[in-house]
Amino acid sequence: MSVLLLAELSQGHLATDAVSKALSAALPLGDVHILIASDDGQDAAAEAASLQGVSKVILAQHDSLAHGLAEPIAALIFSLAGSYQHIIAPSTAFSKNILPRVAALLDVMVLSDIIAVHDVDTFDRPIFAGNAIQTVISSDLVKVLTVRTTAFKAVEKGGKASIEMIVGVPDPELSSWLEDIEVVSERPDLISAKIVVSGGRGMGSKENFDAIIQLADKMGAAVGASRAAVDLGYAPNDWQVGQTGKVVAPDLYLAVGISGAIQHLAGMKDSKIIVAINKDEDAPIFKVADYALVGDLFSVVPELTEKMGTEFSI
Repeated sequence: MSVLLLAELSQGHLATDAVSKALSAALPLGDVHILIASDDGQDAAAEAASLQGVSKVILAQHDSLAHGLAEPIAALIFSLAGSYQHIIAPSTAFSKNILPRVAALLDVMVLSDIIAVHDVDTFDRPIFAGNAIQTVISSDLVKVLTVRTTAFKAVEKGGKASIEMIVGVPDPELSSWLEDIEVVSERPDLISAKIVVSGGRGMGSKENFDAIIQLADKMGAAVGASRAAVDLGYAPNDWQVGQTGKVVAPDLYLAVGISGAIQHLAGMKDSKIIVAINKDEDAPIFKVADYALVGDLFSVVPELTEKMGTEFSI
């Protein structure tokens, strides 16, 4: 059997963390071919070829693939689908925009957010905000899957896969690119960060939320937020952790002023160590926390920031 893995690119380079973890999920399914779809993807193709376990890298270059538009990439994947039993991608906004379109073209279902692979037809995925695990057996001739990357370890580098160049399919011209607006940050990426410091409704205001940012910077951590904090304007949408935000599983997750609604827990409960700071000793977050501190965050967080060393590691 063979698997087509759609790779995500960032500024012309492979999104290595997400792709290598999706590759880990794909390897038990058969020979894995990684698809690089871009107008100039040679560097990304070379990076993909270096991942262990990859059988081949397919490099499709066309002007219509320059900006990651869903329709031309979906059309490209559909044109290749006859050679594959599985089409797979990391569960990111990029892939979630493309794979449902591929599934519609193939007239099959999408298996989203898989967290385990039992065999070529059987997969586990979380449901009910992660409170139950659903085992799905698919009879579709082509399985279209997105992978929750926090459930898999990244593969190592050291591979030497071949690179095959193909010509992209004609652009369906269903959408057009206007501009890219990218937020550049020196902080670690939230999904792949080893340390995450998150703030919630308890921060009280956008100005108070700056204390979370200061602590995160002192720890070399990514900044997260609950949905309540995002809805109240304390933090931008792309910092949201939870069922309707990003799913993270860092080595250390520090939850400050977060009560622990089930929707938030769905996005971070797989963290290796969870530390919670909240003045409410009955807050649900304490049920999943490895370490709990009941106290006033407005005194605890500044003190913690002050005492934190210039370099923090776990």
